[in-house]
Amino acid sequence: MKKHIKEYIMITVGYIILALAIKFFLAPNKIAGGGVTGIAIIINHLIPSFSVGSLMLIMNIILFIVGFIAIGGKFGAKTIYASLGLSGLISLLDKYISPEVALTHDLLLATLFGTFLSGIGMGIVFNANASTGGTDILAKILNKFIHLDIGKSLLIVDFVVAVAAGLTFSPEIGMYGLLSVILNGITIDTVIEGMNTCKAIIVMSSKNDLINKYIIEELDRGCTLFEGKGAYSGSKIDVLYTILDRKEFIKLRNYIREIDKKAFITVSEAHEVLGEGFKDIVED
Repeated sequence: MKKHIKEYIMITVGYIILALAIKFFLAPNKIAGGGVTGIAIIINHLIPSFSVGSLMLIMNIILFIVGFIAIGGKFGAKTIYASLGLSGLISLLDKYISPEVALTHDLLLATLFGTFLSGIGMGIVFNANASTGGTDILAKILNKFIHLDIGKSLLIVDFVVAVAAGLTFSPEIGMYGLLSVILNGITIDTVIEGMNTCKAIIVMSSKNDLINKYIIEELDRGCTLFEGKGAYSGSKIDVLYTILDRKEFIKLRNYIREIDKKAFITVSEAHEVLGEGFKDIVED
């Protein structure tokens, strides 16, 4: 229960960041970097009486219905919450803040900051095993009926939206939209990797029994012992392997310094760790 509450809090934080990026950077500058957001920005330009938030809400509901008919209800409560929460928040902002309000009207700054913030927001949402819906559903439909990879399907949909923006507004804005699509993907990947990065640690020490006990009892983590043999000395030694987050690794390093200054430690980055004590292998 506690885990689910934390995930919903993270999803809320994520879509709030995304909503602010859309409202104050992307939408007022007509930067349609793909997705339902980009489609809503284009339609809003053609039919100003419909706000970006309202259009996103309508399109997401339609896409959920179409997706349910075409591929079944494989969305999950978190994705529905994130999608409708984002659309609703932007609708609320549109109601009280003029659509023309922007923190900058410089297209390059708006693209960079808007995409950077939206990538952070989407990365947080994705990391909580949810998505903001929208063109993700179209990608899944393409995947089912023409067997196109979901990643490629998303890229095609976003590319089409950016080209449509170029035809609707100007080639320059269309190119900024394409730049936004590319930067958004990079930012999302970076955020997800950063949130899930742990330390993979190998320790060779004469005090591995104490280190093993410290990891299990003090850090509440597991570890594995291998029997090794020195190539030069021929002597046998236990090799300890464990995965810890950054804070836990610092504690372990300080502990090893206290009990065995001759210990040999190697540390590498583990960009994603799945299983007991970390992120679930099976998504909820």
